[in-house]
Amino acid sequence: MFLIYCPYCEEHREEEEFHPKGQAHIARPEDPEACSDEQWGDYLFFRDNPRGIHHELWVHAVGCRKFFNITRNTVSYEILETYKIGESPRFTAEHPEGKPAETVAAENVAAEAKVVERQEGVKA
Repeated sequence: MFLIYCPYCEEHREEEEFHPKGQAHIARPEDPEACSDEQWGDYLFFRDNPRGIHHELWVHAVGCRKFFNITRNTVSYEILETYKIGESPRFTAEHPEGKPAETVAAENVAAEAKVVERQEGVKA
């Protein structure tokens, strides 16, 4: 048994409280109607299965019930980080030692700006 840090509850909890939900950062096609059957099938069914650093979507099923991301090394099973949905990972295959905190913070601000931009375009 190991402990997983929930970024929403801000505490380490036993692994039995969590459930993996697959690969993280899967971008939905912007116009699904324009996708070919092959493109739509790839989006729905095909996922990466790398050896090494991998980003996964998890849910804290017994706790806060919120989804979050985990960066995990699939070779050693080591969890490198957990982070909230919408945030950028610090550890990637390109940066296995981790990106500087300033770079990650700038990426998160840019992602939030995109969300706000999209919401302003939506009318109630």
